[in-house]
Amino acid sequence: MSCSVAIPSSPVFSPSRRPLSCKAASASPDSASVSSPAPPPSAAGSPLRPFSLLRAQIREEASPTPQKAGSAAPAGSVLKRRRPAPLLVPVDGAAVAAAAAAAVAAVESDPSNEVEEAGDEFAAYCRRGRGRRRVEMEDRHVAKLALGGDPDVALFAVFDGHGGKNAAEFAAENMPKFMAEEMNKVHGSDSAEIEGAVKTSYLKTDEEFLKREESGGACCVTALLHKGGLTVSNTGDCRAVLSREGKAEALTSDHRAARDDERQRIENLGGFVVNYRGTWRVQGSLAVSRGLGDAHLKQWVVADPDSRTLLVDPECEFLLLASDGLWDKVDNQEAVDIARPHCIGSDKASRVDACRRLVETAVSRGSTDDISVLIIQLQKFAASS
Repeated sequence: MSCSVAIPSSPVFSPSRRPLSCKAASASPDSASVSSPAPPPSAAGSPLRPFSLLRAQIREEASPTPQKAGSAAPAGSVLKRRRPAPLLVPVDGAAVAAAAAAAVAAVESDPSNEVEEAGDEFAAYCRRGRGRRRVEMEDRHVAKLALGGDPDVALFAVFDGHGGKNAAEFAAENMPKFMAEEMNKVHGSDSAEIEGAVKTSYLKTDEEFLKREESGGACCVTALLHKGGLTVSNTGDCRAVLSREGKAEALTSDHRAARDDERQRIENLGGFVVNYRGTWRVQGSLAVSRGLGDAHLKQWVVADPDSRTLLVDPECEFLLLASDGLWDKVDNQEAVDIARPHCIGSDKASRVDACRRLVETAVSRGSTDDISVLIIQLQKFAASS
């Protein structure tokens, strides 16, 4: 096989004017040559002339001549797409700051941030927490006298929402109705039958909320007063504390993932509990192990309440119902000690002051959670009254 060497000035060394596009490269040898404007002249016989020709041809095909509207680009041409210039939106720092301030002011001025209610038998005070992510009040409360038209039955409740206000708001609006329906089916004062009615009301509230396919959940504590009896129930970490001649008596136990029995129950159902940043959480998410709603955890976070029934006797002074925003900073006995001086008499304003003082004590100790406190004067419902 013979080889020949071409010198730079030889025509054999000059590159072909075949276009560099893929279509042209795949064309037949007979149609491979495409006429194009002559490249800029270079010095005859220069050793750089072949490279000058190739560079000029690349520039031609990378930057085609403009086409008229509707006309097709010539075969073999290569269109170079250019990135559009970035769109620069001027930012007015003062306007952004003013909008943020207006949004904060709207949240702070919302009347639902602070709720106060009082009657002859009770007082309630609720305040929105000042946590960084807390943009709305998620707590709700209920005080229903003569429940379902029965003057011997009353319902008091605190609902602590998480992941939004939806579940707490729904429960506050609907649980009293469900409770009245179930209590109408109860005949007599059998505690087991009454506790069964309460449980059915909890489960029905949970079931109806889940049908709405809304996010979030709620913990709750309820006090059902019926003909001298008191049935206290809870699901989650809202708590009921009784003042019995000045001594605090917890009537509920918080349903938290850290409880051994709750963790065992969850693991038996195929779930798990892990410690995340110092807090035990169901599936690494929720710190409470029972509650209303929480559809994504419903297999493990059940709505079944724990209930306890007792007789309201002369030693029972008042009952405290509150969300965990209070109990995380104030213990049971201290709460009774703070509230009791304001609850001995029958003055409504004093009971409101007691609720407010409890909330302010928790806030002064660093609570950024929503806090709801409800005080019930039990002697109004005693069996002898």
